[in-house]
Amino acid sequence: MKANGFIYLSGYCGLTPDAKLVGEGDMKKQTDQVIKNLKVILEQEGSSLNKIVKTNIFITDMSRYKELNEVYSQYFTTHKPARSCVEVKSLPVPNAIVEIEAVALE
Repeated sequence: MKANGFIYLSGYCGLTPDAKLVGEGDMKKQTDQVIKNLKVILEQEGSSLNKIVKTNIFITDMSRYKELNEVYSQYFTTHKPARSCVEVKSLPVPNAIVEIEAVALE
C-alpha cells in the first residue's frame, strides 16, 4: 500500500514464494526469509531495504531476540530504521515464530 510517499508493508513471515515456511523452529532462518521477502516487495515497488524507516517485529519467544537481531543487523548495518519488537502468543502462519511489518519511503 502506497500513501503520501510511503510504502506500508503488512506483516511478513518466513514463507517461500510457494508459501512454504522456512526453517520450522529456526529463528535465524525465518528472520532471514522475512527480510528477503520485504526486499523483494520493496524492489518491486521501486524502493529498497535502505529506505525502510520503521519496522514492527512480532516474535513468539522474546528469549530468542538475540538470534533475530543477529540476522536483522546483517541487513541493517549503517541504516538503522526505528523498530519495535513485541512478544506474541502466536502468529497467523502455523509454526511461524517471527513476523515483520515495515514502512519505507518510496
